[in-house]
Amino acid sequence: MTLLFRDVRALTLAGPAGPRRGAALGDLGIRDRVDVLVEGERVTRIEAGIRPSADTRVIEGLGRVLMPGFVDSHTHACWSGSRLDEWDQKRAGATYLDILRAGGGIMSTVRSVRIASESELAAGLAGRLAVMAREGTTSLEIKSGYGLSTEHELKMLRAISVAARSWPGAVVPTALLGHAIDADVPNFVERVIYDTLPEIGRVFPGITLDAYCEKGAWSVDETTRLFEQALSLGHPVRVHADQFTSLGMTPRAIALGARSVDHLEATTSDDLVALAESATFGVALPICGFHLDGRFADARRLIDRGGALCIATNCNPGSAPSSSMPLAIAIAVRHLGLSPAEAIGASTINPATLLGLHDRGSIEPGKRADLILLRHRDERALAFEVGGNPVDVAVIGGRIV
Repeated sequence: MTLLFRDVRALTLAGPAGPRRGAALGDLGIRDRVDVLVEGERVTRIEAGIRPSADTRVIEGLGRVLMPGFVDSHTHACWSGSRLDEWDQKRAGATYLDILRAGGGIMSTVRSVRIASESELAAGLAGRLAVMAREGTTSLEIKSGYGLSTEHELKMLRAISVAARSWPGAVVPTALLGHAIDADVPNFVERVIYDTLPEIGRVFPGITLDAYCEKGAWSVDETTRLFEQALSLGHPVRVHADQFTSLGMTPRAIALGARSVDHLEATTSDDLVALAESATFGVALPICGFHLDGRFADARRLIDRGGALCIATNCNPGSAPSSSMPLAIAIAVRHLGLSPAEAIGASTINPATLLGLHDRGSIEPGKRADLILLRHRDERALAFEVGGNPVDVAVIGGRIV
């Protein structure tokens, strides 16, 4: 298929390979009133006055914004069950950690996922992926973590693979083996490290490992033991850290060479500076702060000190019940100190780099044509508008979805 986007305001984000840091994060590489030609899966030309061939489908841009599709680098989009009852508890005054300690929260979803079949999990995820595509997400990461046993973690990862095969975008799976502590399993941490991890690695070699380091979940030392074993087996690592409490996991993750530290709401100023000066990405999750407790990562400090920032939805059934990257952008600009341009860079080129998807995240000849045409002629409106869907046309791999 050949597509021609005619007369668009193209946010190309063209530039050198690697994450955008500092002032470069807000450089959108804007080319105004140009045409963008897509042949097959790739962008081939960006210039004014391209003359279409007879078999080209022409989409009139009318000066509207054409930009790379969103890359959501942190989701828990595979789950079963509902946490609406816990939302009632939260509104009555219970905190997230209170609910977790009482056996709810993550463990509530664990019980539902263990009951669900692989096909039920895959079907639920497929429905969410369809919604994400309509809202402009063209690539994303999806974690397991609601199984908490070898059998059910493998079931989740297989379900993610099944749903991904029928979706046109890229799905990057992550094995979140350190999500919670199952108090009903003796020596749970040792079982995860020495039983579950090797089996996950056998079936999904090289998959990225993740853990939730927080009070009531995995400690710094337990997370470190899991990561050291994972790294020795050839698995990259990422970590949830400093959501509610700064326990010291961020500097430990940097020392281990983690790909990212995610959440950062409670990260100290010194740890943010250390993260900014490292090769490890910082991933902020603004919808979580919006839904839970009004606390947000100090992304401004991370950017100003040269950090590699991503923003993501954290889409999950409890603490971030949304798959909308436009909503994450709107909240990030209001509460994390980002400019609209920085929020766009942190939701496209930087997360694509974090996930190893180096053929997307920008609009350049030879790059994969994962593109979204907005309703807006000014990209700032993407962050200014709250709610609704700003995407008129979504293209994944050169095909309109």
